[in-house]
Amino acid sequence: MKEWEIVIGIETHVQLATRAKIFSASPTAFGAGPNLQANAIDIALPGVLPVLNKTAVEFAIRFGLATGSDIAPCSIFARKNYFYPDLPKGYQISQYESPVVVGGELAIQVGKETRIVRLTRAHLEEDAGKSLHEAAGHSPRGKSGIDLNRAGTPLLEIVSEPDMRSSAEAVAYARALHALVRWIGICDGNMQEGSFRCDANVSVRPLGQRDFGTRREIKNLNSFRFLQQAIDYEVCWQIATLEDGGEIEQATVLFDADSGETRAMRSKEDAHDYRYFPDPDLLPLVIDRAWVDRIRAELPELPAAKRQRLVSDYGLSDYDAVVLTSSQEMAAYFESAVAVAGKSNAKICANWLMGELSARLNREGREIDATPLSASQLGGLVARIADGTISTPVARQVFDALCEDSGVSADEIISRRGLRQISDSDALEEIIDAVLTANRTMVDEFRAGKEKAFNALVGQAMKASKGRANPHQVNELLRRKLS
Repeated sequence: MKEWEIVIGIETHVQLATRAKIFSASPTAFGAGPNLQANAIDIALPGVLPVLNKTAVEFAIRFGLATGSDIAPCSIFARKNYFYPDLPKGYQISQYESPVVVGGELAIQVGKETRIVRLTRAHLEEDAGKSLHEAAGHSPRGKSGIDLNRAGTPLLEIVSEPDMRSSAEAVAYARALHALVRWIGICDGNMQEGSFRCDANVSVRPLGQRDFGTRREIKNLNSFRFLQQAIDYEVCWQIATLEDGGEIEQATVLFDADSGETRAMRSKEDAHDYRYFPDPDLLPLVIDRAWVDRIRAELPELPAAKRQRLVSDYGLSDYDAVVLTSSQEMAAYFESAVAVAGKSNAKICANWLMGELSARLNREGREIDATPLSASQLGGLVARIADGTISTPVARQVFDALCEDSGVSADEIISRRGLRQISDSDALEEIIDAVLTANRTMVDEFRAGKEKAFNALVGQAMKASKGRANPHQVNELLRRKLS
């Protein structure tokens, strides 16, 4: 049986978080009624001229700096010619031979392994409009409508090299890119609203072959789950086709989320099919070094630098640092919690944030910026765990109480409910003596060599103290009495 290697490259359309469109003053807010945010430039009335949005350019520069890319001192806008009902000009203003951002790389985390995906380019372009069909409930029965609200929305198209070798790597790349564009503030990352869309170029080749196989491009994947499902199906389809003696034809395909299958939409165009040529209405985009240096100075601490600092300053593992820098909000929450709990308790803060709190947020479908527990509350809770005021089992009770009441501190909950840990030796001896008296069978089993009986006795002691006994002391006292 022949072994196959998967080759994946991803093109990502990132909607830039500008208030106005890339070549006009029309707003870009999501949710307006059809065609209410399209002016004369957007709908291509005769005689109109585009004017480049400066903020869109600065966002592209910001991305290039964050990925170690080269910022072109001069880039050119081109016309990409094709016909589609929702493209009012009959061409799309994009960049072809001279993009604004060239090269760069992005580190991704696959399991506990860090890998590097090279970037080919990132170029500015305008979005097209949107076709609304009867099935979507927006158009008269039996007809389709055109909504040009998105026409002219600023996009940064980010193209990777074909460096990924599995759907897991592709998803890790998409997640890392999604986190980065949100981190540096150039995109809101809302995939449901179309702010972050991926096209996956997928091919397979016999293991060891240098030449690439024929690729098929899966268009407009707007969730990480769909990205993985679409790639997995496409890979299986291509391998099955080749093993049956068939050939892969270059094509653009769509993913049907209901069936979990891809289906061909059209034969894949090459660059010459679009008849690119420089747009005569737009001057070359000139970016001087002073402009780049000013934007560099305004960048926040980038994820890679913050990961290194979390490891060096707080003694965290590389894995912990990667998880905690998955978003700027997560990283800020962690450092705020540590400021309350104390630097020596950073690892405990990380464990609670990545464990109990993240699990609760996942169950409730929330992000960290909508957490019911403030960073100062978590920091206060960790401080009481660290100084022995409460045990870990009791801490979970306090955690739940804090999530239900954002206005109280861990100290208030502990005091109000009488949850302070019992560390007094005399009090603990009374509890343990009572447990040993009531559980003679377990005592006999332990003395007969059954270690599980000891754990059961510890559990009985913790139960008798309502979880408030100091577990370490309980273990020591029990061992001493049983010996």
